[in-house]
Amino acid sequence: MTTVSLTLRIWRQAGSGASGGFEVHRLAAVSTDLSLLEALDLLNERLIAAGERPVGFEHDCREGICGSCGFLVNGQAQGPQRATSVCQLYLRQFRDGAVLTLEPFRARAFPVLQDLAVDRSAFDRIIAAGGYCSINTGSAPEANTLLVGREQATMAFDAAACIGCGACVASCRNASASLFVAAKLAHLGHLPQGQPERQPRARAMQAQMVSEGFGSCSSHLECEAACPKQISADWISWMQRESWRRP
Repeated sequence: MTTVSLTLRIWRQAGSGASGGFEVHRLAAVSTDLSLLEALDLLNERLIAAGERPVGFEHDCREGICGSCGFLVNGQAQGPQRATSVCQLYLRQFRDGAVLTLEPFRARAFPVLQDLAVDRSAFDRIIAAGGYCSINTGSAPEANTLLVGREQATMAFDAAACIGCGACVASCRNASASLFVAAKLAHLGHLPQGQPERQPRARAMQAQMVSEGFGSCSSHLECEAACPKQISADWISWMQRESWRRP
């Protein structure tokens, strides 16, 4: 079994109103088959056994599909491996003796809850502002009633791959949520069901994004580079045009 020893500099903050700082913990001879989250599990077992507070971080599926996990690894949202969330980031990606600085996503709209966990409910409020179809069509229609072209379906699916993890916000120097909002708009904007509310949806969700305190896009494309699902930043330009469409 291949092993690696790591030094973890972890941001520790008891709550949103508390002051925080870095703590240093060392993991010696741990298997490179462990993910970074599993390494934190191992560390937490040791902290609990010693009567100390475990490191707070979010997780759920641990398969890179739910978007629950996410923090900065040496300043990079979701870590150094492209198209990967931290739950799928394995220790084999780091050299023996490496120092990893782990800290929460830094954005005004993402206040810290505890340690590496942040409150991303601002995303939920953006979705609630218009990221759905509310037209009453009665019972579910037969699947082939609404025909969707292959190109439309492909574009909708690509945009729908967004898992709302927040890496785009954390990597942007303006803390912009433009990539997230653009993906959600593009998903519905390329399907027949999304057409009746297409323009008001675009305006409402972008307005909510601004009111939540997210910054504006300045086209540095860090969002695209950090996105674990490789959502294209081209959708941001598409989103801007959506607001100008005529009903």
